[in-house]
Order: sequence, then C-alpha cells, then structure tokens
Amino acid sequence: MPSRPTVRLYGRPDCHLCDEARARLLELRADGLGFDLLETDIEDDDELLARYLERIPVIELDGEPVSELGLDEDGLRARLGTVSA
Repeated sequence: MPSRPTVRLYGRPDCHLCDEARARLLELRADGLGFDLLETDIEDDDELLARYLERIPVIELDGEPVSELGLDEDGLRARLGTVSA
C-alpha cells in the first residue's frame, strides 16, 4: 500500500493565520482528504525563522510549496489529486 502524502505546515506560536490554516487542514483531513499532517515551528530553527518569518503559514505537499500566508485550499486539493492519482 502506498504511503499517504505529507502536508507540512510551517508556522510559529501565537500566529493567527497559522492557527486558521491548521484548523482548516484538520477539517479537510477529517472530511476524508487523505494526507499526513506535520507541523514545524520555525522558531526552533534560525534558518527556518529567517526564511519563513514574513511568509507563514507556509504549506508544502511532499516537500513542494503549495501556499504561503494562508492555505490555498483549491491548490492543495488539486495537488493532492495528482499525488494520489
């Protein structure tokens, strides 16, 4: 059985856009969209903090950027469709 796609959310504590993106990703997964969700706190890594601070939340699918500054739900759905096809 093939592994499920991985969605990674780059964010930081006290980021309302990150919280909104996380909540929506969890809703999508609960509604049957198949992916594993990993979260990365950019404050734990100086390089990530410098790279993503002004762009969070940043969402990647299997290491490829999908959206930044929020969740592009349509883009994520389209990309998941090509991964699972």
